[in-house]
Amino acid sequence: MDAATLLTRLAEVIDAHDWDGLAALLHPDLTCRLVHTGEVFDRDGWVRLNADYPGFQRMLLEDLVADGDRGVLRAKVIGTSATGDDLVFSVASFATVRDGLLAELTEVWADVDQRAPEATRPLT
Repeated sequence: MDAATLLTRLAEVIDAHDWDGLAALLHPDLTCRLVHTGEVFDRDGWVRLNADYPGFQRMLLEDLVADGDRGVLRAKVIGTSATGDDLVFSVASFATVRDGLLAELTEVWADVDQRAPEATRPLT
């Protein structure tokens, strides 16, 4: 599969909580880096992180750019906090494909609710 197909499918299987389907998209030597925490996961560790993530509900693909074996997806991720409140995040996943599978992922996460009010932004 090419990057566009793999990234589209990635969002679908994560949204469906299909953890076996997720593992099937990942190269055995996958490396996933989370920029915001500095953590690095292998294939099994990254599947486990997704499967065990507390409160995870949905992953909705919002944008996709791909060219051959490289691609980027942007998605909205919705979860539930321990108190039952909705949590909304945005993620950008930068991917490299090898042997028809996702071999490298770099993820950049943002908490959508942490926007600075206009009055507190620096003047430009």
